[in-house]
Amino acid sequence: MSLFARKKEFFTAEEKHRIVEAVQQAEQRTSGEVRIFVESRCKYVDAIDQAAEIFFGLEMQKTEQRNAVLIYVAIKDRQLAIFGDEGIHQKVGDAYWKDKVKKMISNFNRSNYAEGIRQCVLEVGEALYAHFPYDRQVDKNELPDDIVFGK
Repeated sequence: MSLFARKKEFFTAEEKHRIVEAVQQAEQRTSGEVRIFVESRCKYVDAIDQAAEIFFGLEMQKTEQRNAVLIYVAIKDRQLAIFGDEGIHQKVGDAYWKDKVKKMISNFNRSNYAEGIRQCVLEVGEALYAHFPYDRQVDKNELPDDIVFGK
């Protein structure tokens, strides 16, 4: 087997496009930021610990209003978590994130991974809009919209 063997793609090109499109749509009406991180395996027992490490590794805490959200998915380990920075977390709380994770699990159980992520992004976008509406005078896209793929 070659060292450069192509790693398995988690999503089709169309699914990736729809997820990135959802991120862009979610961010249109808010100063908040949403990122997606997908990998095969979660190295921690608790996916929220992995999500937090990735969140800070991607320097997502550097948004001006501390309103970035990371949606983390480990496909093979069937782990997922949502990590919201302190600005948005103070507004919505733990119960909100747990509800979004439950909805994603429901989609994942039907093998609708891309759609589950897409719907979660749009719903998180609504919460960000409610608490951090877009102000065209000062808001800018502070983080990339693409999906980050781990190992």
